[in-house]
Amino acid sequence: MATSRPRAHAVMSTEAFELLFDDSRRERFAALADVPSPMHIADLSDPTLSAELAEVEVLITSWGAPRFDADMLRRLPRLRAVFHAAGSVRHHISEEFWERGILITTAAEANAVPVAEFTLAAVVFAGKRVLPGLRTPDAGDAVWGDQLRRRSIGNLGRTVGVVGYSRIGRRVVDLLRSLSGIRVLVADPYADAEAVAAAGATLVPLDELLPQADVLSLHAPSLPSTFHMIAAEQLALLPDGATVINTARGSILDHDALLAECRTGRLDAILDVTDPEPLPADSGLRDLPNVAITPHLAGSLGTETRRLTDAALDELQAYISGAAPHDPVRAADLARSA
Repeated sequence: MATSRPRAHAVMSTEAFELLFDDSRRERFAALADVPSPMHIADLSDPTLSAELAEVEVLITSWGAPRFDADMLRRLPRLRAVFHAAGSVRHHISEEFWERGILITTAAEANAVPVAEFTLAAVVFAGKRVLPGLRTPDAGDAVWGDQLRRRSIGNLGRTVGVVGYSRIGRRVVDLLRSLSGIRVLVADPYADAEAVAAAGATLVPLDELLPQADVLSLHAPSLPSTFHMIAAEQLALLPDGATVINTARGSILDHDALLAECRTGRLDAILDVTDPEPLPADSGLRDLPNVAITPHLAGSLGTETRRLTDAALDELQAYISGAAPHDPVRAADLARSA
C-alpha cells in the first residue's frame, strides 16, 4: 500500500524535465507527493544524493533516466514504483528490478497519439503522390494540368496495409476511418481477428497483405524476431507504385533492399526512423526524389510531450489512491513489445 504522500523525484535529463514539466505539472507533482527541492535529479549516481535516495518511494522517469541495475537499486532500498513519462522501458530495467517487484508503467499510449497522427498524414501524402513535388518542386510544373490523366493519384479505393497491431497500429487503423473509401488490412500474428474487424480492418497473413497494399505502414517492435522482417522478398511483393512508411524502428526494414526498389522508381518511401539513425551522409536513400526522410519527428515532441507527463502523474495518482495502474509493464510484455 502506498503512503499517502510518497517521497518522490523526477529522474531524467535536464532538457527532458524542462520540456515535460511546465509550472502547472510541477505544481500537480508537488501536490500529489512529498517532492523535495529540487524535484528533478539528472544523475542518480551522484554520491551526495545517497541519504535522499534512501527515502525515495516513487520516481517519475523519462529520457535520460538510468538503467536500474543491482548497483542502482541498492541506492534505492525503498523504491516501489517507477512511472515512465516516455515509451519503451526496455533499456531502463534489469532482472534485479523485476526480482524486487517494483511497479513500472509506461506512457506509450500517450506517445502513440502523435505517431498515429503523423502516419495518417503520411498515408494521405502517399496517395496524393506528394513526394516528388516536395523534393523537387520544379517537377510539379511538368505535371501541372496533367493530373486528370494520372490514375495513380488519389486515396479513394486504396488499400493500406498495417504491419503490427500495436498501440500505434491500432490508433492508425482507427484514424484511417476518417478517409473515405480506404480499405485497411492488418498483419500481426498476435492480433485478434474479431478485434481487428471491429476496428474496421481485416486481419490477414503478411504475405497476403503485401501484394494488395498501395501503402505499407510499419508498426512492429524492434526485436530479434522482427529484424529485417521487411526485406527484398517482402518488398518485391508490393504492387508497383506502393509507398512504404516506417514510423516504428529502422531495424525492421532492410534499407539496402528498399534502396534497390526505390532507385528504380517502383516504390516510394516515407521514413521517420532509419537504421542507422541518422542515415550516413552518403546513403543513396537521401538523394532519391521518391524518398522522404524525417528526423524521428513522429513521436512526442514539443507541446505533445505534456501528454507523457500527464500520463505519469495519472499513474502516480492511481498509485496513491490504491487503484490499479493504467498501463503497467510486466517482464513478459517485453518479449513482443518495444
